[in-house]
Amino acid sequence: MENIKNKGIGTISIHGGNRKNEFGCLTTPIYQTSTFIFDSAEQGGRRFALEEEGYIYTRLSNPTVDIAEKKLALLENGEAALGTASGMGAITATFWTFLKAGDHIITDTTLYGCAFSFLNTGISRFGIEVSFIDTSDLEAVKKAIKSNTKIIYLETPSNPNLKIVDIESICNIAKNYKDIKVIIDNTFASPYCQKPLDLGADIIIHSATKYLNGHGDLIAGFVVGKKEDIDQIRFVGIKDMTGAVLAPGEASLIIRGLKTFEIRMEKHCKSALKVAKFLGNHPKIKKVYYPGLEYHKGYEIVKKQMLDFGGTLAFELKNGFEAGKTLLNTVNLCTLAVSLGSPETLIEHPASMTHSPYTKKELEAAGLDEGLVRLSVGLENVEDIIEDLETALKNC
Repeated sequence: MENIKNKGIGTISIHGGNRKNEFGCLTTPIYQTSTFIFDSAEQGGRRFALEEEGYIYTRLSNPTVDIAEKKLALLENGEAALGTASGMGAITATFWTFLKAGDHIITDTTLYGCAFSFLNTGISRFGIEVSFIDTSDLEAVKKAIKSNTKIIYLETPSNPNLKIVDIESICNIAKNYKDIKVIIDNTFASPYCQKPLDLGADIIIHSATKYLNGHGDLIAGFVVGKKEDIDQIRFVGIKDMTGAVLAPGEASLIIRGLKTFEIRMEKHCKSALKVAKFLGNHPKIKKVYYPGLEYHKGYEIVKKQMLDFGGTLAFELKNGFEAGKTLLNTVNLCTLAVSLGSPETLIEHPASMTHSPYTKKELEAAGLDEGLVRLSVGLENVEDIIEDLETALKNC
């Protein structure tokens, strides 16, 4: 379709990147092959030398994966995208591409548990320094920058407490330093709610397991940015470092999931706001973390950089962790499971589950209460979600 960039997000999700195939299939075929045939030895040589576009080996590129990547690039207003085997595959492949021993990373104290573990105890073993700070404090960001700083890495909204960081302001700070890349994990917001590249970010990371696929039936990730950067991650971070390749079958499921992306996200966001307001007015709830609430600490920034507020929230109960545990064990419609972005409403306890790599002291430094509960609001009727929570809270 011509001028697809000028179309709406629903149209892009369905038609973006699509191309005619040999048999005129409406649905993108799964090209389940490891390798591709060359017309000649000369052609094979040219492709390996990157002098001619074309497929070589599915670890490098694949027609099914290629279409999923083009959709993500269009949705995020990026030049190119790269599919990976997981969100962590996207993170590690990107970091291993642009970092070497002696380099320095700035990141927030609040991160997804496995990303925190990678940065806190993994990458530091290879001579890379990491500073964990409050990146919502712009002066703290400025002070943390060193001559060897190469990456500022952020989640906004953050996992699990929906902390908001001013992307544009961070990017303006980074622009004063030639070698610093700003990398944003946009998983919680998705391109439906936020477009960090438009705000000055260099690279976007996604766990496509979540809202992009939207059905809880695969593990995948994406990196989006300038073609030059994505090519480097493809031919260094993926090809030579991690091998974290997105398989054609998973790419096909993502393509399918994106067909309903806009309408799914619309309902996720609308329902999450209703649930957040219900919890905010409940006598047994101490605090609700959701960007769409006017009393959220980052609400003024949210109005500037987000198009909607997302489908995930977190909250604390007045009676602490034991009450939260009772809630988790009492809900009926809400499903006790990690992850987010599925049609099912998912509820979990970050401190003992997704954020278990944090010590008690690290949780405190990140502002994460041990009793915090995370809720990914699904696609069920919102009245039924609220009724389930209301019934369970009677026992708390």
